[in-house]
Amino acid sequence: MGLAYNIYLNSKRIYGCKICKTHLADHDEIISRNFRGQHGKAFLFNSVVNVQLGEAGERNMITGRHVVRDISCRQCKEVVGWKYDRAYESTEKYKEGKYILEQELMCQVS
Repeated sequence: MGLAYNIYLNSKRIYGCKICKTHLADHDEIISRNFRGQHGKAFLFNSVVNVQLGEAGERNMITGRHVVRDISCRQCKEVVGWKYDRAYESTEKYKEGKYILEQELMCQVS
């Protein structure tokens, strides 16, 4: 299995875990800032790094039913958002394979 090394992003604006500052996402990967999470404002990202995926499960959300899984910081294990695995509504399909990071659970590290 081996060691899991953190990925360090090289960008002007990088978002990291609020607890341990581990890099999570590049600002340029933001698709939308118009999302809400459990802790308030959240961003939809095309890709993230240094996260572990939880078990998939169905959740009823404001925009309908989705199959999602929590994502946790690889370093400190804090839940920082979730990944959309499946959207049942055709208008929500664009979210599949994308990630939500909650603003309250991340910080800008550069």
